[in-house]
Amino acid sequence: MTPVLVFDIETVPDVAGLRRLNGWDASLGDAEVAMRAFAEREAATGRSFLPHYLQRIVAISCVFRDDEGLRVRSLCEAADGEAKLINAFFRTVERHTPQLVSWNGGGFDLPVLHYRGLVHGVSAGRYWDLGDEDRDFKWNNYIGRYHTRHLDLMDVLAMYQPRAAAPLDALAKLCGFPGKLGMDGSQVWQAYSEGRLDEIRSYCETDVMNTWLMYCRFQVMRGVHGPEAFDAEIAMAKTLLASLPGEHWREYLAAWQVTA
Repeated sequence: MTPVLVFDIETVPDVAGLRRLNGWDASLGDAEVAMRAFAEREAATGRSFLPHYLQRIVAISCVFRDDEGLRVRSLCEAADGEAKLINAFFRTVERHTPQLVSWNGGGFDLPVLHYRGLVHGVSAGRYWDLGDEDRDFKWNNYIGRYHTRHLDLMDVLAMYQPRAAAPLDALAKLCGFPGKLGMDGSQVWQAYSEGRLDEIRSYCETDVMNTWLMYCRFQVMRGVHGPEAFDAEIAMAKTLLASLPGEHWREYLAAWQVTA
C-alpha cells in the first residue's frame, strides 16, 4: 500500500521575528511582544491571529499507516527547535513519498511549513517536485490544490468553498469519534507560555488521530473501504492507542466510548 502520513502542527507567535521586524527592544518580554502583536493585528484586521509567516512551529504530530501497521507520535523531542521539527517532517516525505492527509493543511499547516522551512534553509526536494525529477509528479504533486498527493479533507469536503468548511472537532464528534481534548488552538500560546509543551504535543497527537479517523470514514464514502475494511482500521487504531503510554490516550479512548 502507499504509505499514508496524516499530520498536524501547533504554533506560537515568533516573538524573535516580531522583535526583528518591528524594531522592538530586546528588553520586552515574550508575553509583552505577543500581546502587542495581537493588539496591532486586531486593530488592523479585526482578528488577532497572526499571519502564517509569523507562526513558529512547536509541535508536529503524525499518524503513519503502511504495510507494517499504524503509528502515532510527535516528531523529535519536546526540547528540539523548530528547524529540526521541519527537517524531520520533510525527511519523512523524502523517504516514503506518502499520501499526505490533513484537516485545513492547505490553508494553514503547509503554508506555515513552507515559510518557516524557508527561514531555516530546509531542503525538501521530493515535496517540491512538480515533475522535473519524477514525471508522475507533473500530474499529481503535493503542491497542486486539486491534486491528491496532499488531501486536505476540510477543503475537499467543502468543495473548496471556505463558507462550507466544517471544524474538525464538530464533524469528528458527529461521526462518533472523540474530537478535541484538553485544549484548542487558541489556548496553545498560553500553554506554551506556562511551559506546558508536553500538553501541547499530547493535544496535537489526539487531534491528528481525529484526522486519521475522519480519513478512514472518507475512504468509505469514496468507495475505497468497505464496512469490513473500515472496521479493521478502527479496531487497529483502538488497539494501538490502548497500548500507548500517556494519560491523553486513556482520556481519548474514554471519550470515544461516550461519543460512539
